[in-house]
Amino acid sequence: MAYAHRDSSFGWSQSGSLPSGVKWLLITNVAVFVLYFFAAGTGMEDIFRPLGLVPRSVVESFALWQLVTYMFLHDPNSLWHILLNMLALWMFGMELEGTWGTRRFLQYYFWCGIGSGLIVVAANWVAGTPDIRLIGASGAIYGLLLAFGVLFPNQMVLFAFIFPMKARYFVMILGAIAFLSTIRSPGGPVSHLAHLSGMLFGLAFLKSRGLSKAMRSDPFWRMRKAYRDWQFQRNKRKFNLYLKKKSDQDKWVH
Repeated sequence: MAYAHRDSSFGWSQSGSLPSGVKWLLITNVAVFVLYFFAAGTGMEDIFRPLGLVPRSVVESFALWQLVTYMFLHDPNSLWHILLNMLALWMFGMELEGTWGTRRFLQYYFWCGIGSGLIVVAANWVAGTPDIRLIGASGAIYGLLLAFGVLFPNQMVLFAFIFPMKARYFVMILGAIAFLSTIRSPGGPVSHLAHLSGMLFGLAFLKSRGLSKAMRSDPFWRMRKAYRDWQFQRNKRKFNLYLKKKSDQDKWVH
């Protein structure tokens, strides 16, 4: 995944701090990754193996906890795996949690992640590959991307950190890539089916609760967003002025 937020005012609360849901998801994911990384380096990675999502374990051994724990495991041999997922969680999750509140945000996050895991379990079981192990929060993350595109369709983002486009088109492109990749390489090392499933479960969640329509028609939400944007720009100007004064003072320090 490659994306970037163009308007950094999105997601920040008035105090400039992380909302609790996003904060603890970030802390937990990073902490587990660090432990997994050192365990893998010392040959003790088998300790974490029961936490990954294995369809055979879920179906035959009723290891239902794997539908949750797999979201907190990331490949210890790939820093990009966790980095991109956590970057997306931070950039898009903050605005969603600030809009919905922590409880609904976490409900949505785990709904997408667990739903994505269920689809992967069913698909691999039917395909005769029940021993494939799935790890990573990508299913839940793609659900966040879908929600952001639906609720803030005109917000500008940078695709691949280069190309500016509206969030709605950004999500459409990611969905098309996930769909085509699922068809072309269903058994590849990256579970594109998990990505696509996370988006589909996210869409079902929004539609079932009427969240997208309710938000766009809520004048108070629009007023709150406008106030947050104005406050961010004001604080940004103050900060830039402080930096300018600081720079001028530093010129006299030798």
